[in-house]
Amino acid sequence: METLMDVQTLQNRMISGKQTVLLDVRWALGDPRGREQYRSAHIPGAVYVDLETQLCAAPSALEGRHPLPDPATLEEAARQWGINNDDVVVAYDDTGNLAAARVWWLLRNAGLNVHLLDGGLTAWRAAGFETEGGEEQHCLGDVSLGAAGMPATDIDAVASFAGILLDARAGERFRGETEPIDAKAGHIPGAACAPTTDNLTPAKTFKSPAELRRRFEALGVTDTAEVAVYCGSGITAAHEVAALEIAGFDAALYPGSWSQWSARSGLPVATGA
Repeated sequence: METLMDVQTLQNRMISGKQTVLLDVRWALGDPRGREQYRSAHIPGAVYVDLETQLCAAPSALEGRHPLPDPATLEEAARQWGINNDDVVVAYDDTGNLAAARVWWLLRNAGLNVHLLDGGLTAWRAAGFETEGGEEQHCLGDVSLGAAGMPATDIDAVASFAGILLDARAGERFRGETEPIDAKAGHIPGAACAPTTDNLTPAKTFKSPAELRRRFEALGVTDTAEVAVYCGSGITAAHEVAALEIAGFDAALYPGSWSQWSARSGLPVATGA
């Protein structure tokens, strides 16, 4: 299953009338204007996905800021988005898929045929394709979601993890120079600094498979290594999992990520490079 779909392929599917469910997942930490931006302009036919309420369970110190949603809740949301069994789903945002990767991971984990729109809304507009405003409402879908199709790990396994652990946050947060959100500054001991933004080109598309492969190999990733990824709260770590898949590597997502680890008393914290 291909991770990405380019904008021309999506446009061709739309022109030919092939069934495609488009999900607009515009979200950024500290920016509540995602739905407003969607209503202003989105790819024709796309429905808005609310990351905070539809792609996450309630935050807690025990589970972190963005725990994975309950499977039944996610299935109900997917039906509200108009997804039926065997539909092709394409997700996007306007930040290089840093947010959209969350729904990509969840739906891929549930067994659906889902892709990230490479470059997202930025690439769509750059290609000269039209957008529309307002709110899109699809007919209720009948999709049935499976579970556990993607590798995942938890705080106990990470505490004794012997493989390659990648920290997808910005370098200054990894090093502990700043921590604007979570309980402590620093990183999980033994993790390697691998900022998610380094997966992207200046045009917000993913780098080529060869470029991504070289990037992750330089961080110690091999075809036989066990790899896990975390970030602040499990959102952009999904983007890193997607980038690793494009490069030809499998990786487990640690959903609780730093927001869970740093809130747990007694767990070690490392700082510096």
